[in-house]
Amino acid sequence: MMILYKRKLNFLSILFIGALVFTSCKSSKILTDASTARNKDFKGNVQERYAALMNVDEKDIRNEKLYRFIDDWMGVPNVPGRMDKKGADCSGFTVLLQKEIYNRQLPRTASQMAESIKRKYEDELKEGDLVFFNFNGQKFNHVGIYLQNNRFVHVSTSKGVIVSNLKDPWYYKYFSRGGL
Repeated sequence: MMILYKRKLNFLSILFIGALVFTSCKSSKILTDASTARNKDFKGNVQERYAALMNVDEKDIRNEKLYRFIDDWMGVPNVPGRMDKKGADCSGFTVLLQKEIYNRQLPRTASQMAESIKRKYEDELKEGDLVFFNFNGQKFNHVGIYLQNNRFVHVSTSKGVIVSNLKDPWYYKYFSRGGL
């Protein structure tokens, strides 16, 4: 009787753990607020998801470390002054990504970063370059990291870490400069 009870308990434990693993594999993260991809479900491995999200070929997703980093931080909320998984602001996230992925040291604020970069024309932007925005009439008060095909990753005030489209009218009207 005791053996039967232990087997049943083991079976239920395995079933519970299996259900937990299965449900945790599904990502409910919002990857983008880009109007052309809003509310789409992106499936597959990191390369497949980000290729679909940015409307590029899978072979164009070469820096898998970058996209894994972004995926790991996706949805982390905007918390001014923070630089960890409990929250980050745009410049804090940018500092961490640039250090971890490109081994680059950057100043802590978006305005300091904007003043320290070598500017590029919009059509010269490459993966890893910085993009700056002037929101609320303030110069260089938001920063993101350019990815590909006009997409950039940043910390949105309402959605946290997210990928957006630089050419979406809302972002584009505030875009001020890019470079590294």
